[in-house]
Amino acid sequence: MKNHNDSAELEKSTAHVVVQIIEYMPKAVVSKTIIKRTTGNITVSSFDAGEELAEKLSPFDTYVQIIDGEAELIINAKMYTLKLGDGIIIPAHARHNFNANEQFKMLSTVIKSGYED
Repeated sequence: MKNHNDSAELEKSTAHVVVQIIEYMPKAVVSKTIIKRTTGNITVSSFDAGEELAEKLSPFDTYVQIIDGEAELIINAKMYTLKLGDGIIIPAHARHNFNANEQFKMLSTVIKSGYED
């Protein structure tokens, strides 16, 4: 599996079609940063069929929305099948991983502020 990440942000005040920001690449997971700040970030990713993102933990809540295809997401050993338009919040400190039984694209938003309370 190849993992490509383009950390250059999108141009501000320029309209775009979110599903067209990123293309599928054979045998790869590709990510593109839309906006990145110390308080959080928004990223769009594409997964080729058969790819997966290894289990990980994040110290912050992450909102994920499927913008193309269908994804399999496992959060704390519970499986979710997310279709086009579906969204879900992955809780902070939850073990999670993604599997691409078919190609899919997702938008993920991480909010890093608000955990000080």
